[in-house]
Amino acid sequence: MQNADGLARRRLVAGLLGLGLCMAGSALAQAKCEKPLYLTFDTGHMGVAPLVADVLKRQDVRVTFFVAAERTLTDGDSLDNQWAPWWKARAAEGHEFASHTYDHAYWRGDVRGIEPQFRIRPSAGAFAGREFTWSAAKYCENIAKASDRIAHVTGKKPLPLFRAPGGKTSPKLLAAAQACGYAHVGWAPAGFLGDELPSETFPNDKLLAQALDKIRPGDILLAHLGIWSRKDPWAPTVLEPLIVGLKAKGFCFETLRRHPAYSAWIAAHP
Repeated sequence: MQNADGLARRRLVAGLLGLGLCMAGSALAQAKCEKPLYLTFDTGHMGVAPLVADVLKRQDVRVTFFVAAERTLTDGDSLDNQWAPWWKARAAEGHEFASHTYDHAYWRGDVRGIEPQFRIRPSAGAFAGREFTWSAAKYCENIAKASDRIAHVTGKKPLPLFRAPGGKTSPKLLAAAQACGYAHVGWAPAGFLGDELPSETFPNDKLLAQALDKIRPGDILLAHLGIWSRKDPWAPTVLEPLIVGLKAKGFCFETLRRHPAYSAWIAAHP
């Protein structure tokens, strides 16, 4: 029995040592991320979403998805039940999620008055293309609706962040969103990866070379899961060469949970 007990103790010590080394290795890997980048994807028609997921998995890169219920190639929307398994799989892989407003609602201007109100034009949903006046509460409700939906689909709490469609905001809009618990995330100038631009004048090879030349540590990068107007899709053609090229230059990839401008906000809004 004594020998058996001794063997069990040695196995326990070895197991704890192995766990400690594994945790230390993980912490060391994080500490070595001296040139972080924050790759983000907004929803779109979702036509390239499976291919994007394959690249991210193959390259072991975690990203932050900003989600809206946008029209898809199959005439549903990007947050419907058809896409639920896809989103759930991304959550299992460690990706993060945040709101892009449920109706992909563009800010068009502030409305004068005592209470903050905004001219808003949704580009998705039943009222796409029409302009409305929304109160701050109504705008916050649309941010929260996308967050709630992705939380329901994935079982993972999204980050308390949002991205306004087109990045279009005003100080009043940002203040209203912060008051209801959401900080806005834009992108770096070099982080605009160009997948929204016409491929006739901005071909993929040009966009790739430009990104590899101009991206700097700490940049937030922006791409989409499908752009209707681009004839030669940016993703996944450029995505993998871009990731490989950036890694070769010493860059590493983090989600926005670890971004120094947002980590404290995220911690304060669990």
